[in-house]
Amino acid sequence: MKRLIFLFIVPILLGSINKAMSQESVFYSFRVKALDGSEFDFSTLQGKKVLVVNTASKCGLTPQYKELQKLYDTYGGQYFTVIGLPANNFMNQEPGTDEEIRDFCDVNYGVTFPMMSKISVRGDDMHPLYQWLTSKKLNGVMDSEVSWNFQKYLVDENGRLVDMLPPKESPLSERVINWINE
Repeated sequence: MKRLIFLFIVPILLGSINKAMSQESVFYSFRVKALDGSEFDFSTLQGKKVLVVNTASKCGLTPQYKELQKLYDTYGGQYFTVIGLPANNFMNQEPGTDEEIRDFCDVNYGVTFPMMSKISVRGDDMHPLYQWLTSKKLNGVMDSEVSWNFQKYLVDENGRLVDMLPPKESPLSERVINWINE
């Protein structure tokens, strides 16, 4: 009888472990083009907490770049980073080229955190990273929809999605700071 229970329980446990491991490893499998044209490999983020945010240069929330940079200046380094992903999915609020976006971020906000090339965060051409971030089937945690520019996703140091913050929530909110300091 014990053997029968063992044969029944072990595959269930292994399936749960494999599912959790595959969801974690998925985050580290993404590669995107950075604003400077180089390839950015998410595997370099292993061991870091990551705030992933879709950005836009012509949005009412664009001043959040300043807060994102302050967050990065304060906590960025070996254990935390911010990844900015410009997207033009909302009212053409990120129409620029990679060079224009880079110049805008540098001149207006002194952005030094990693900024990627423009991607799509919703619709038929949604980038695979955002497919993973927004689908519980893929990330194992939650379904969400990117509702506007500057929506933030928190990914832990093991590559697991932890939470989503709505666009208007400050990157310097208590929830973000407490999560970084956990």
